[in-house]
Amino acid sequence: MTIRERNNDTDVTETDPASQQLRWYLLQCKPRECFRAQDNLERQAIDTYLPQHSVQRRRARQVYWNKEPLFPHYVFIQASPQTNWATIRYTRGVTKVVGFDGKPTPVPDHIVIGLQKKCAELAGLEPEPLFRAGERVTINEGCFRELEAIVKCTHGEQRVVLLLDLLNRTQQVELPADIVSRR
Repeated sequence: MTIRERNNDTDVTETDPASQQLRWYLLQCKPRECFRAQDNLERQAIDTYLPQHSVQRRRARQVYWNKEPLFPHYVFIQASPQTNWATIRYTRGVTKVVGFDGKPTPVPDHIVIGLQKKCAELAGLEPEPLFRAGERVTINEGCFRELEAIVKCTHGEQRVVLLLDLLNRTQQVELPADIVSRR
């Protein structure tokens, strides 16, 4: 926002300090392109924040930890209201700037600061387990192959305790986590 004053036939332009203040905004990204959008925005000298958490994944019988966005398809940026939004909107990986009536809507600072604190706390804690209690799974190997079971609990990262229906009774079985998959 610019304030214009007229003094003796000369224009004096002052910039309103509140309009130059950096605010947080939310961008929607293309599927699986949050990290690409973040990299491209940072190359344009735009401050970004992508909340992440660690998730245990499995591929080819290997269990590994992966960092994933806490909010898939969304990245926070810090910019002033006078920012050239077209440049941001057409950055590779970005779909649109979240807003109302075609105008970017700022996100309150306390929300982003709270997210940053909580993500920092979670970074020091144990990541989310591969299976949760009550989840339905399928056994892929061994004598219980292709049977469905319910996860009771996990023992560390390598073992899982399952509840199986055998002969009309619920039986508890402990198996390696790498031979069990989600339904």
